Formats: sequence, structure tokens, C-alpha cells
Amino acid sequence: MKNKAAQSKAWKTVQIARHPERPQFLDYVSEIFTEFDALHGDRLFGDDGAMLGGLARLDGQPVMVIGQHRGRSTREKLQHNFGMSNPEGYRKAQRLMSMAERFGLPVFTFIDTMGAYPGVGAEERGQAEAIATSLAQMSSLKVPVIATVLGEGGSGGALGIGVADRVAMLSHSIYSVISPEGCASILWKTAEKAEQASEALALTAEKLKQIGIVEYVVDEGEGAHLQPEQVMQNLKAVLKEALEELHSLDANERCEARYQRLMKFGSSNLGLAS
Repeated sequence: MKNKAAQSKAWKTVQIARHPERPQFLDYVSEIFTEFDALHGDRLFGDDGAMLGGLARLDGQPVMVIGQHRGRSTREKLQHNFGMSNPEGYRKAQRLMSMAERFGLPVFTFIDTMGAYPGVGAEERGQAEAIATSLAQMSSLKVPVIATVLGEGGSGGALGIGVADRVAMLSHSIYSVISPEGCASILWKTAEKAEQASEALALTAEKLKQIGIVEYVVDEGEGAHLQPEQVMQNLKAVLKEALEELHSLDANERCEARYQRLMKFGSSNLGLAS
């Protein structure tokens, strides 16, 4: 009975994370930051609508903001490719992070994607290489890097902008190597076991903070779509706290701490509590 209750709770979180009225990247940008100036293109192939980014200010401080945007209407969803980035999206993010490094700007990334786009064209243009390069670049940035999971954080598509000094999650967001439906299809040969898979994946913010994958869980009550302004203010406070903490370290200390944070993943020091 206890396991069943836990499964139901995890599955409910999945449903809230996917709620169609849930605030998206641009909603948070307009509320938390000022003077957002979007930058476009990867200077190699084109501009990706799923990955957005540009210069902004956080309480007057210049920063670089990068995030995945899904869109709401059918037209917007097509324009933003349902939040699933192509290789040019990750290469645009790399370009913006290089700019941030050059000018000493903190980087804020916002994750909300089912995963990177798996189409033939994306694979032909080097989807795996683009994500791998993003991982390598983010691991060595000398400026502070703070990532936030807003809704779904799916697989390599999320990790491509998720290597950070600090990671925050909204309390009803999810972060996982695979979707519950995908996991169920592999393990049980049916997507109908998605609820059971959602618990096995330990994809909730509470569980991920417990095992040390994320540092902050931002309270959103019954869901960010019900009280968006309060949730955005809660998140802003967390981002400012994290940035202030990171500013107290010099660049080399910050890089080393980020490396050690990553290296503990998968070790005996990181495990589910019994």
C-alpha cells in the first residue's frame, strides 16, 4: 500500500509537470529578469526555435539567460518545435555561453524539454556531438552557472544545458534519463506501466534533492500554473541566493567545485536513502 501511494504521488507530479497552462521559459524571463535581448543563430546552420537565449539583467546585474521554450498554441508549438532542440539550438547556446565567458556574465539556464529532437535531419547535423560539446563547455566555464528545471527535464536534451554549479527544480518538475512511458515500454513492453516507471526513475525534485542531484527545490504549491507570480518570485529569490554564494568563490575554486559535484554522481556517496 505504501509503494502504491508513492507511485501515485510520482505520477501526479509527472502530470503537473506537463500541465498545458504551466508557465514556460519566456514567462519566467519576463518576470524575473529585465532588459532581455534575444540573440539568434548558431553561425553555422540556422536559428533553433526550441532553444532561446540572450542578454538580460537580474536586479541590474548583466547576465546571460538560455532556455527551452515549448509554446502553447499549435502555431507556437510548431515554431518552437515543442521544446525539442536541434543541434543548432545547442550550438547557439554554446555561442552565448562563450560570449558570457568573454564578458564575465553569470549564466542561467532553464530546462523544459521532453528531450532533444530525434529526427533524421538532427542526427545528420550532429545532434550527439552538439550535446557532448555543450557538456564539455559547461563543465569548464569560469563564470557562475545555475540551471533550473521548470517542467520536464528529459534525457540528453536537458543535460545539454544542465551542467551547472547549482541546479534548482520547481517542486512539481521532473528530471530523468528517460520518460516514464519510454522506460515502461523498455522494461514491461507497454507504456501502460508508466505510473510504476515514474516511481522507479526517482524523477521528482524531492527525491533528486535527497540523493544530491539538485541543490534547491522551489515550492510551487499545487502547481506553478495556479499561482505563477508567487512561484516566479520564489524562484528569483533562490537564483539570487545561489548566485551570491557562487560569487564568493574565485573562478578556479568554482570550476573545481563543479567538477567534484559531477564526479560524485554514480559513486557510493550518492545513493537513495533507505
